[in-house]
Amino acid sequence: MVKGRKGWRNKLKGQVFTGKKIWFHCASLGEFEQGRPLIEVIKKKYPNYSIILTFFSPSGYEIKKGFELADCVCYLPFDGKNASREFISLLQPDMAIFIKYEFWYYYLSELKKREIPTFSISAIFRPEQQFFKKKENFFREMLTCFNHFFVQNELSKELLINHGFNNVTVSGDTRFDRVREICSNPQKIELANDFKNNEKVMVIGSSWPEDMEILLPLINAVDLNLKFIIAPHEIEDSKIARLCSGIRVDFQLFSKANLKTLPQSKVLIIDNIGMLSSLYQYGEIAYIGGAFGEGLHNILEAATFGKPIIFGKGKENIKYQEATDLVRRGGAFEVTDSDEIRSVISTLFSNDTKLE
Repeated sequence: MVKGRKGWRNKLKGQVFTGKKIWFHCASLGEFEQGRPLIEVIKKKYPNYSIILTFFSPSGYEIKKGFELADCVCYLPFDGKNASREFISLLQPDMAIFIKYEFWYYYLSELKKREIPTFSISAIFRPEQQFFKKKENFFREMLTCFNHFFVQNELSKELLINHGFNNVTVSGDTRFDRVREICSNPQKIELANDFKNNEKVMVIGSSWPEDMEILLPLINAVDLNLKFIIAPHEIEDSKIARLCSGIRVDFQLFSKANLKTLPQSKVLIIDNIGMLSSLYQYGEIAYIGGAFGEGLHNILEAATFGKPIIFGKGKENIKYQEATDLVRRGGAFEVTDSDEIRSVISTLFSNDTKLE
């Protein structure tokens, strides 16, 4: 994160932009997927516009630094009075679009001072947030810097209106546009298809060690007729080695898969980044990680393929509108331990109508 930010000045100085400059900022990969549909529409309707894409997190920048629709991809320098002023002076954007949770005081203040139109998209707000605790505070001031809020739900709209912000529209979550596109034209992964071999599969997406603690008893169970495709959130060699050390059944790494023995293996570990969104098509059921830690990962990629979804019962789940909606509608299940996962699996696989 620190090394990647070095040299941002020279990178911007060396860029030649055409047309209007639209600056998109997102925290990481998940927020990028929310901004992507809008970037694609802008590029299609206004091909001469320049798109500048910034990330806060390495997990977004490292994967998307070569994004073909952006004229420039770089880290957002750490928030501060001098850095924000210099960054915006060099970039001179015609418009700024912040995605979901991104609120940086000095950047927003500088944009407002320069009267650069600034928008928040796919935003979601909750009553307990700092924005709504006092009439005048540091956080509330940031909200005054936006020209318009495009929010995910009615609750967010009501909160803003009740606190004096009428510049708000409910437009939903742009990730729905993105995952629908992925589902309509999914990447075919022959190796995953060979592994499936017409058997039942659970796809475990974006797993963390906390998730694997309750999943390993199921993976190692001899009485469970189910295969597993595991796509861990972190794929460093040490993290993959730790994951492998807990598996007691036949498994293979995607990068070293033996095609002859792959169909007989019970576990396929994905040791790369970029194919998870298409892997869900090969499962009957999905487990999505992250809820036991900092936050639930993207469940829409699995949902768009019509897969029942299981995830941990985490305190942050209420932040995810799609998670609470799917649980309420019976398409997703919150669990706390291995026994609850096994119960959900048993119920779904014993009732084809419920599974469907």
